[in-house]
Amino acid sequence: MTTSRVPAAVAALLEILRAAPGLSEVLVVDGPPAVNMSERLRIYVGWQPGGEAAVNLAQEFAGAGARRRDEDFTITCYAESRAGDKDMALQRNRVFELVAEVETALRATDAAPTAPTLGGAVLWAHLTAGDLMQEQGPDGALAGLAFTVSCRARL
Repeated sequence: MTTSRVPAAVAALLEILRAAPGLSEVLVVDGPPAVNMSERLRIYVGWQPGGEAAVNLAQEFAGAGARRRDEDFTITCYAESRAGDKDMALQRNRVFELVAEVETALRATDAAPTAPTLGGAVLWAHLTAGDLMQEQGPDGALAGLAFTVSCRARL
């Protein structure tokens, strides 16, 4: 018996995003960033700037008898688009395009009927919140979108 579906869900989310055709040019990172920041398009799974938790979770009994538990959790994620110029609108639009590809990857299709369940790791998963961040720095415009993937599992 497993105590949480979080490890399986995070692994499945990473696998789905890395295989998504619309994200083929994007570096999908497990956890916080490394020192090398040369990639212009990135999605982090299990990390957000200033965030304290990779995943927030809660469990409760699924019914009388205490035999099954329901687990609700949110996986923190962050998409980023940066460029060497000052065109903020271009980076803002691009980061929303990246998150749209994440949302598309989590929808059921004929080719990926189990995508909303993260390959069976959870009952369902979907995007539920986001915060846009923008910055003009010496290296140009940067737009970041912190978002969460919310999940429900039965243990």
